[in-house]
Amino acid sequence: MNTVFTALRRGLFVAVTLGIFATPHLTQAQTAKFPDKPVKLIVTYPPGGSSDLMARVMGQKMSEVWGQPVIIESKPGAAGSIGMEFAARQPNDGYTFVIGNLGPAGVNPLLSKLPYNMDKDFAPVALTATGANILVVPANSPYKNLKDVIADAKANPNKVSYGTSGPGSMSHLAGELISRQAGVKMVSVPYKGGGQAVTDVISGQLHIMVSDALPVSQHIKSGRLRALAITSEKRSALFPDIPTFSEAGLDGIVALNWWGAFLPAGTPQSVIDNYNTTLAKIAANADLKDRFNGLGVEPHATSPAEFKTFLASEKAKYSKLIADNNIKAD
Repeated sequence: MNTVFTALRRGLFVAVTLGIFATPHLTQAQTAKFPDKPVKLIVTYPPGGSSDLMARVMGQKMSEVWGQPVIIESKPGAAGSIGMEFAARQPNDGYTFVIGNLGPAGVNPLLSKLPYNMDKDFAPVALTATGANILVVPANSPYKNLKDVIADAKANPNKVSYGTSGPGSMSHLAGELISRQAGVKMVSVPYKGGGQAVTDVISGQLHIMVSDALPVSQHIKSGRLRALAITSEKRSALFPDIPTFSEAGLDGIVALNWWGAFLPAGTPQSVIDNYNTTLAKIAANADLKDRFNGLGVEPHATSPAEFKTFLASEKAKYSKLIADNNIKAD
């Protein structure tokens, strides 16, 4: 009897011990299975725009890595804020993420009170893309370079006009940044979108505009617009012939459109790491690079820590610019 009892006790001890040591492996296996069902990708702008097109490419490539569908769900409105709020309210299990950009995830919270808090409601995952902006003038403009623009603006305050996509848009902020760094006063002319502003630059109704690349690149190639400078820190591989602002004679002008992946706050770190690894894989995909480049942007895959540092620097830069110029949302 004692022999049987001893054997049973030893067997129980072995089983419990094996169970204890097996638990971490089970957890790792469960983590490795993520995702085991479709994932939703929230897009904060209407179908057909750059943000939507990039998200669809990303979703396709992530689906190939994960072996699970990535379903695009459009939640446009309020300059992207509706989609961000929706994403913030989703379960933090990793099955819903959002691509936020400079507007709803960067500048908009500095312009007005929103129903979400970027610092408290989201877990930044990775910076996924950036796009430089280009200072353009009409083909027949007397401005042959950036120094000509600044010289005229200094000699004639409030004469030089620049088109924007509205208060607080990148085209507006970039114009204010140039004015501050050059010590000049220019006139901001707001439009409801960038398309008409570009048309008015081409026709000469506006003196200059700082635009993202997609709306102006073909006009630059055709000769209808002339590019004077680009807002990247270094020359862009996509537009190698356009000098940076520093090269053109004005330091301190780095203003990028950007996109990044965010998960709801409280998402497990293991899931965030899974996303980060996956985003790094797709950023190196040649087809994704080509399709992003066609939109005038370059793919990235930073770490969560690097993305947080980037977001903090953007917030510091634009919060001061907005406050100094009393910029308000429409």
